[in-house]
Amino acid sequence: YEDATCQVIHEGKLSDPFRVQTGVCQGCLLSPTIFLMVVDWIMRQSTADQKTGIQWTFTKQLEDLDFADDISLLSHRQQHAQEKLSRVAAEAEKTGLRINIRKTEILRINNQQQDPVQLQQEEIKEVDKFTYLGSVVSKDGGADDDIKSRINKARHAFRTLRPIWRSSALSLHNKIRIFNTNVKSVMLYGSETWRTTKTNRNKLQTFVNRCLRNILNLRWPEVISNKDLWDRTQQAQIEVDIKKRKWGWIGHTLRKSPSNVTRQALDWNPQGKRKVGRPRQTWRRSTDAEVKAAGMTWAEIKKTSQNRVRWKNAVTALCSRVEPEA
Repeated sequence: YEDATCQVIHEGKLSDPFRVQTGVCQGCLLSPTIFLMVVDWIMRQSTADQKTGIQWTFTKQLEDLDFADDISLLSHRQQHAQEKLSRVAAEAEKTGLRINIRKTEILRINNQQQDPVQLQQEEIKEVDKFTYLGSVVSKDGGADDDIKSRINKARHAFRTLRPIWRSSALSLHNKIRIFNTNVKSVMLYGSETWRTTKTNRNKLQTFVNRCLRNILNLRWPEVISNKDLWDRTQQAQIEVDIKKRKWGWIGHTLRKSPSNVTRQALDWNPQGKRKVGRPRQTWRRSTDAEVKAAGMTWAEIKKTSQNRVRWKNAVTALCSRVEPEA
């Protein structure tokens, strides 16, 4: 990195070389690792000997979630959030990095104190939802906004591939494979942790059915039942796909070390009091119901997950209880 130079193209012409004195070199294999080391140092310095996160285990607090430079700071109190953000900004300055205020947002969940959080004497924008690593995190904790976003992204992907659906050179089998890998996978990204409702599942299924009818070139007044449609295209109900992805992820997570953050998340109980009235459906409650319906217990689930062959059979049993559709 000593005496590194760079050139840029401006108005079709290559500029003269100039020295690079900050940042990492573009295209260098070491750049991602070096950058991650810097970010890790910033976060360690900012959260060392601090207890300003959320209670994660009996003795441990979770201060932040990081993926490269996408950082989410977690706090129970507004004061802690303000202090932590200021410390991160101060430590980042030491390395030549600055927090982009326009790209920084704050999401409050069941928070009574409405004092603003500031950075460099500017108030941070408050939002009801934000996108983190491709998934929409909303104030109410549901998956409605994320599912809507995924359907829109999948719709765009489907329209982009219109020439493929209209091609007579490709077999139906190959078209469905392309649909599964380039459209369906986009729609179901992050579905492992969705708290789905019947309304959400219907929206997802309706979108898939329309895509499949389009691939088969079915037009009104041609009528086909959903069952025949799925049989011709070798598709399962979307509810089954979501369950398979969820339980596949759960098995993968249960095989991790007990000290792993993702593994701990399965047993995590959020702090706070529940509102008066009927409890809302949660991801954990729906998952517990599926375990009970399959005649299993969580102890059996954890034991079975350690054997991949047995776990594959268990997932089949856990995903088999779905109401048939006409």
